[in-house]
Amino acid sequence: MKPVVHRKPKSQLRELVETLGSAIIIAAFIMIFIARAYTVNGDSMLPTLHHGERLLVDKISYRFVEPSRGEIIVFKNPSNPSEQFVKRVIGLPGDKVAIIQGVVYINDQPIEEDYTLAPARIGFAPQIVPEGTYFVLGDNRNNSEDSRFSRVGFLPRELIIGRAIWRYWPLDRISLMPRPAVFTSTTF
Repeated sequence: MKPVVHRKPKSQLRELVETLGSAIIIAAFIMIFIARAYTVNGDSMLPTLHHGERLLVDKISYRFVEPSRGEIIVFKNPSNPSEQFVKRVIGLPGDKVAIIQGVVYINDQPIEEDYTLAPARIGFAPQIVPEGTYFVLGDNRNNSEDSRFSRVGFLPRELIIGRAIWRYWPLDRISLMPRPAVFTSTTF
């Protein structure tokens, strides 16, 4: 017969420390590998996103699939990786992109954009999106630092943090972040 070992019950302090430690580890795992919160800074995505709104950014799906046209992404600024931007994917690797007289063209097809604030005053000469990069634009084309400018340029894939999937703040604007219909119904 084995002797009965009586264990001393855990103190409430130890229970609290173990619970908090577990919660911190789980939260860190989620933030590093699965999803994270992002606060919109600035007006470059008006009217879709407003300054101060909060998004949940999916960090895992792009490990298995490539970004799609129309998705809103968060990425590290190529010229200053400590800055993060939020923009919309417009051109994929190999696409020919241009902005002529305010109209965006993908592979010589004009895009009917009903999600932008106004047509772009600054154009973009036709160029092919290099392999491993993406062409991104803000929805507020006249107040957006995006792929038209050398500070961002064609966005390298490895700088993409994730895809915005859900706006959770403010409460009266809670919504999923679907791709605009023009990108789901048109082939380029």
